[in-house]
Amino acid sequence: MNRLKKAAAENRNAAAVQREHGHDGAAEGYETRAEELESGRVVDRTDDVIGLFRAAFRR
Repeated sequence: MNRLKKAAAENRNAAAVQREHGHDGAAEGYETRAEELESGRVVDRTDDVIGLFRAAFRR
């Protein structure tokens, strides 16, 4: 879950930078993605995928 919180914070920072440069449309996209990450609707499967690759390519 830490990856998702970190990604949400990074998206919020990116939205702030975009707003500073006058790109409100791009900022709204970053804000929307941050809200999705914080809502719990997104599931982090990174560890599962890494485990599958390690098992598949184990020698």
